[in-house]
Amino acid sequence: MIDDTFFIAKAINPTLEEGVFSWSAPSNIALIKYWGKKEHQIPANPSLSFTLKNCKTITSLRYKRKEVVGIGFELLFEGQPKESFRPKIQKFFERILPYCSYISNYNFIIDTSNTFPHSSGIASSASGMAALAVNIMSLERALFPDMTQEFFYQKASFLARLGSGSACRSVSGSIVVWGENEEFSEASNLFGVPFSAKVHDVFKDYQDVILLVDKGEKQVSSTVGHDLMHHHPFAEQRFAQAHTNLKDLKVVLQSGDLEAFMALVESEALTLHAMMMTSIPYFILMKPNTLQIIERIWKFRKEHGVPVCFTLDAGANVHLLFPKAYKVEVMDWIASDLADYCQQQHYIADEIGEGAERLSL
Repeated sequence: MIDDTFFIAKAINPTLEEGVFSWSAPSNIALIKYWGKKEHQIPANPSLSFTLKNCKTITSLRYKRKEVVGIGFELLFEGQPKESFRPKIQKFFERILPYCSYISNYNFIIDTSNTFPHSSGIASSASGMAALAVNIMSLERALFPDMTQEFFYQKASFLARLGSGSACRSVSGSIVVWGENEEFSEASNLFGVPFSAKVHDVFKDYQDVILLVDKGEKQVSSTVGHDLMHHHPFAEQRFAQAHTNLKDLKVVLQSGDLEAFMALVESEALTLHAMMMTSIPYFILMKPNTLQIIERIWKFRKEHGVPVCFTLDAGANVHLLFPKAYKVEVMDWIASDLADYCQQQHYIADEIGEGAERLSL
């Protein structure tokens, strides 16, 4: 079993003077939800996610060697300084320093942007931290050229996790498992791993349309929500349920059983919000239009026999999931019906993707 010492970089006197790397990394949507964590961003239960394709962060990392050792960086968002992001990046660098001591020898200019509007209500921490992590690993690979591809992606996921837990699922793989469990012997609490079983063809191009019910900042941060699981009256039952649901979903993803997929994914989404509503203090992140959309989905599915279902993240927006074969019909329905329940009728069409990608400069 790999422990965190595996990722400590060897001591080195860096000889690279300056350069730049650029990567994109996508967002992801969990089907088996991660809710509750231990120290050092360790998940309390395993999770499984679809990696997205279009909703991604593009980040360039410019580095220049310096004489004075210490963490130093400038941060640009869409070409402009963004001081509100600085504390989170500072904390990220502090967390990864024990594993990447070489970063103290460089000044960095981080220039980042999203393919989706920052105000769209889509959490960008997963894609943002994943994009930064793979850039850092590009620098490490330049310093240690004998690095394997496997190690590169494992450590990139490990570093991304230290910035934002779910970011470890945005590095590689179209379907990613994070957290130790009995179904995947290669799974780890330290990093995400690609789904190793055979995937049925119906899931290989699955669609995800994000219905933007509320573009505002969440009233309760995910960090606060995770912390409330420490004393939650139903925490242990929820953690056990996640293991059971992961086992069942593994079978479903292999068999292509869409009825079972829809039932399990929707149950997971509602369970996540049930945990929020039954914690102390309790909170509700769904909005009235979230519920309206859910009811419209159930009605459309029953009346038209189209295998469309929903999942939710820790917010009000709805992820509409369906096979690509039904795309024309579903997109027409969204435009004529569901868009009315979205803020300013905004929604984003996405689909399953492959993970982070190195960009040419």
